[in-house]
This record gives sequence, C-alpha cells and structure tokens, in this order.
Amino acid sequence: MRLPFCLALLLGSCAALPAAPLSKQLDIDFYREAPNRNLKGIAVRSDGRLLDGPVVRDLPGSVPADLWWTLTRATAGDAWLLGTGPEGKVFRVTLAEKEGIQAELAADLDATHVFALAALPAGGLLAGTSPQGTLTLVQDGKPVASALLPVDSILDLLVLPGDKPAVLVATGNPGRIYRVDLTQFAAAGEGKERLGNDDALNRAGISLLGEIRDRNVRRLLRLSDGRIIAGSAPRGNVYAFNAEGGAPRLLLENREAEVTDLIAAPDGRGFYAALTVASASGEARVTRAASPVALAPKPGAEPPAEPMPDAEARPERFTGRGQLVWFPATGLPETVVSRSNLAFYRLAWHTAASRAWLLISGGEQGELLAYDPAERRSVNLGASTSAQVNAIAPIAGAPGRFLLLRNNATGLSELAFGAAATRSIETRKLDLGVPAEIGQLRFAQAAPPTGEGVSVALRTSFGSDELEGWSEWTDLRPQDGGWFAPGLLGRYVQVRVQLASGAATPVVERATLHYLPQNRRPQLTDFRVFPANLGLIQAPEPAANPASTLGQFLNPNPRENAEPDGRRRTALLNSQLVPQPGAQFIYWTLTDPDDDNVVATFAIAPAGTEDWSDLAIDTADPYVQFDISHLTEGRYRTRLTAREIGPRPADQRLRYTFETEGLVVDRTAPQLLATDATRADGVWRISVEGVDALSALEGAEFILNNGARATLEHPTDGILDSQRETFVAEFTAAQAAAATSVEIVVYDKAGNSAARRLNLN
Repeated sequence: MRLPFCLALLLGSCAALPAAPLSKQLDIDFYREAPNRNLKGIAVRSDGRLLDGPVVRDLPGSVPADLWWTLTRATAGDAWLLGTGPEGKVFRVTLAEKEGIQAELAADLDATHVFALAALPAGGLLAGTSPQGTLTLVQDGKPVASALLPVDSILDLLVLPGDKPAVLVATGNPGRIYRVDLTQFAAAGEGKERLGNDDALNRAGISLLGEIRDRNVRRLLRLSDGRIIAGSAPRGNVYAFNAEGGAPRLLLENREAEVTDLIAAPDGRGFYAALTVASASGEARVTRAASPVALAPKPGAEPPAEPMPDAEARPERFTGRGQLVWFPATGLPETVVSRSNLAFYRLAWHTAASRAWLLISGGEQGELLAYDPAERRSVNLGASTSAQVNAIAPIAGAPGRFLLLRNNATGLSELAFGAAATRSIETRKLDLGVPAEIGQLRFAQAAPPTGEGVSVALRTSFGSDELEGWSEWTDLRPQDGGWFAPGLLGRYVQVRVQLASGAATPVVERATLHYLPQNRRPQLTDFRVFPANLGLIQAPEPAANPASTLGQFLNPNPRENAEPDGRRRTALLNSQLVPQPGAQFIYWTLTDPDDDNVVATFAIAPAGTEDWSDLAIDTADPYVQFDISHLTEGRYRTRLTAREIGPRPADQRLRYTFETEGLVVDRTAPQLLATDATRADGVWRISVEGVDALSALEGAEFILNNGARATLEHPTDGILDSQRETFVAEFTAAQAAAATSVEIVVYDKAGNSAARRLNLN
C-alpha cells in the first residue's frame, strides 16, 4: 500500500533532517545590527526593511555657554531662543545657509540654569530657571517682571490660547502647576523676595492650578478638550488636570522614571508620553563627567601618571531604558516602543504624503528614532555626533526639516528628510565564530533582483578590534539572486548597503550571509585499552523513530542522537563485556568541531619498529576487537588515523594520525621471588615479593586452608605502580585457627597469575 503523500514527505524530511550542511549562515537584522550612527539617509524599520531616511548634519558656529538646556522658536522671524547654563543666559539664534549659527544675547538673567523658555505671542519671552525657581518676563532684551516662586526649579512653560495671555508653569520641589496672568504679572514688576503665601502670589498674577505628590512636574501638555496633562519625575507618573485645575487623575504610575516629553496625536484623539526609566535624572545625564575625577595623591606619594594624549574618555554606560507610551482618548495606555540602554528626550511629528512619523530624540549615543502609528513599528533614523539630543523642533516653512539641540558636546544640527545625499547603512562588527570562507549575501526580499539602485560591499577581519586589521571594502556583485565576491576570508565581517541617490527606495529587507567555516581537524577525546581476555557482546541497534516534530525542524537534534552512528554508539554503551580468552577490546571517541563525517583506521606495530598492521580500516565504529593469542609477547605501539569523508569535497578533507596508548601483549605469569610467613604476638604476617617482565602487578590474594582469605591491592611501599611489588597480609590467631598452609596468588595487569603454597609452622 502506498503511503499518503504528506506522510511520505514527513518521513523523507525526517530522514534528511540530521544531515546538516557543512556551510553555515548568519542572519543579519539591520534594525539590530546597524548602529544608528551608521545610518546615512536610510531608515530601518523594526522588521528589518530599509526605508528612505533623513540626513543629519552639524551646523557650524557656537554659542558661548557650557550647557544648552532648551530650544524654542521665537515668535518673529526665523530666529530661535536658546536657554543655557550655568550663567543663566538666553540667546537669540538665527541660521545662515553658509555661516551656520549666528547668536546674539537676548537676556542675561540674574539666575543660573534656564530650564524653560516660552516665546509669547505679543512679543518677548518668559524664562524659568533652576535652582532658584525664578520666573522672568523679558521684553526688548530687558527683564520687566520677575518672581521667585516657592519652589526650587521651573521645568516647563505652556502658553495657553485665548485673548487673555496666560501661561502654565511646571515646577519642581514641590511639584506644582501655577497659572500666570501675564498682564498682571508684567504690571507687578521685578520682585526680589520669594513669594511665600497665596496673597503675594495673587498680587503677581500667579495662582495654583494643581499639585502632585511627586517631587517635580517635568512636562505639560494641553489637549483639545482643555485638559492639562502633566508628567512627573523622579517617579515618572502621568496625570490629567481639568482646565480649571484641582485634584489630578493618575493615568500612569511608574517608579524611578522621568516623563521627558508629551505630545498630542495629530487628530487630537489621544497623546504620547516619552519616558526615561533610570535612577539618574535627565540633568545628571546631561552634565555627567566625561571621565572620573582623580583623587589628590597622599603626601610623599608619587604623582599619578598622566593619561595618554589620545586616550578616549569612557563615560559610564546608561543602563536604563526609554519608553514611548500611547494614551488613547478612550482605553488604556499602551507602551508602543521600548529600548534598553537608551534615554528618550523629546518628541516631534513628521508628516509627509506617505507617512506620519513621531520622531524621538534620544541618547546616550545621540540616537534618533521614530514611531510609525500606522504600521505600529519603530524606526531607526540615525544619530548625531553628540551624546544627547535634548530638543527637536520643526523648522517653519521647510517641511521635513528639523532643528536638533545637542549636548556632550553642545551644538545644533539639522535633520532633513528628502535631502539629496548618498544613502548608506553599515552593520556593526559581526562574529562568525570561527575563521571562514565567505559565500553569498542574500536578502529576504530585494527588488529589483538585478541589483539596480542597490550596491553591497563587505569587509573582513581575523581580529576583534573595532578599528585595526580590517580589509578594504570589497564590492559584491549580483549572482543567482544573491551578492558575492570570490576570495573573501575572515572571522569578523561588516556589511554596507548603499542605495542610489534620488531614486525610489528599493525593497530591501533582512539579509542572510552564507559562509563555510574553517575545516578543523578531528579530535580524539577518549582512548581506552581494556584488559585482555574481555570480549564484547554488542547490544542490538535500536530502531529509528520515524516520527517528526516541529521542534526537530526548528532545533535539529545533535548528530549523536539523530544519526545511525549515534544510535550505534548508544547501543555499544549498553553492550556486555564477558571473559573471552585471547580477546582484546579498544574503545575511542572521535569528535569533529565542524560535525564532519569521520572514519578511523587503527594499527599496531611492535615497539621500536615501523611494521604497522592495520586491524581496522575506515571504520565508523568507535572501537576495535581483535585476537592477540597469535601475537608475540611484548610491547606494541598503537595509532589511530582519523579521516574526513563525504559530503565534504575531497580537496577539503582532513586526515590526522594520533599516537595513542601503547598495548602490552603478555601471556606469561609473574615470577614469585620470595615468600615468608612469621608469627609474632598472636598475628601471622605473610609476605610475598613478585615481579613481571612486561606488566605492572595488580595485587595479591592470600587463602588459608581453613577458608580465611585476604585480597591486597596495597603494597608495602604504599603505591601500586611497579612491575615489582611486595605484599604483606596479616591474620589474627583467631582467623588462622587450625590453618596449616596458605596459598599465595599474585596477579599482573594482563590478567596472568602465579601461585605458591606455603606451610604455616
């Protein structure tokens, strides 16, 4: 009866399952294997597909400040307002096409760090500082009103819409939200004393909108329905306040987190929150030292060695994670993006004809990310040249262009979508595990198949250093649906993909690199020469299991358990060893690091000669059994030659000969040199000295003719290690009662024995 087609296919697949190919493959996911700094004009979606991405370029010019905290667009012209520290200055920055950053001082505040800035619709700006908690109104470059709020820090400012100008102020320590009537605030003028009660606040046009139990209100957002969303730190909670204020409603609870930004969805139906989950605050991450502070040497001690001029600073690696949480208008919050070892800072929308991406600026390597709500996928965009991107803002009148504020080191950059530039992506160092010959690189999906608009290059190294020892980039050519260049060898590889500038982005997804590992010689891990005169009764080989499971296909069983050789080895270990005169059994274990098929040839030769006799040729069994009764007594050399066979090509097969443990053919009994029996203090002491010409002695047995006996494997010198040994047995008077003689038997390692009877007087 014929098998059903599906069952026959299943059995055929099972039969072929153990035969793993000699070549290997490395799956390359560009989303995980390409660092953001290696993206130039290419974006990578979380499923590995390459997309048209932005270009990041640093803008020339600088601002005389150590720390750049906040960036906001000015109400007039193409200028930007930049809040800095630690001198508490605000700069007006304009961008020139060739000259880059042009900065002028907009305000010099009587404070330190300017954490919050707001450009006012009627002109002027509002600045909030830390750690004094000063709110300052600036008109025409001069402070016209200021107030010291009963807080440590002002962290965010939110200008409210409407005819009556008003601003919400987010503060830290304590975490509060104040509403400021700008008309009344401007009329109050500059205050030098801290406002300590409600009456003083009201006279300055300031009223309390709401308060939270967390220490800082970090960010503010006003929704289209008038609700005020607040994000906190250091817990990282998200709250909702009514437009009129009052007690908040908790929307999301966290621990040891910081809400770094809030942004509404384009349709107004919900909002997103960026969170950084870490024990250190955002200020501590931005202002951290590049290298540890050196301790002063003790008096009389030698001064510490100066660091090498080219020694790179190694800042502490950020161990937290960044999260993007979606809060729908109705429903529960959902974490849509989470990245380990990466802090999320600010958010901005990028809308184009074909996409609407939520851009995420981050650190600790200046990473730039995006989230695609339609596809529900995260996207890697690239990275800046600094450690953190603390602000990202769209440039008015220039769709697809954004201004980035950088720290560590400070500067401004431009992020531009659709810019004409060479688009490329380069993976990090990929480890193949062993030196190998590189084969084809194949994409999961690549269109057009001819490679038009796509170029691929690869370079290799035999060392793990990131910079030293790499070959030149080698261009791969399309070949049979893949990409290939002959003669590439290495253990570490990097792959670079370039897309033609200006053309539509081809469909390029995850890749697979095929390679042939270096052929390593077989290894002899065990070799045992069993005592002579033991024969093997081999157990029957178990039948193969025709069943197959999904797990066998996803995680193929090792050859030891899956192939016939493995089943034979299992049966061999269950076999019996029985006495068989003249038989010699030798067992070994051969392994191949590359899982090649290996056969062995076993041979012996008399010691001091090259007269080799092959006793087993090209056997796949891990043992040999032969008869030694016809061999001349003496010592023999042994060797085991391992040879690789198919499916590896003949010119790649390795052969190696192992010099193995020697064999002794010994059929002569030991010689008994001296025996003695003495009685003292009621104890019989019986001794024997034996010697063997070829084998080490194994022990002695003393048998009294009254039935008492003693077996000794411990000679008088304490170590059983010689062909000449002395054994002494002791019997008490009770044990030797009525005994008149003793039989002494001495054994050697070859299983031979000699006996002598001794009278007991």
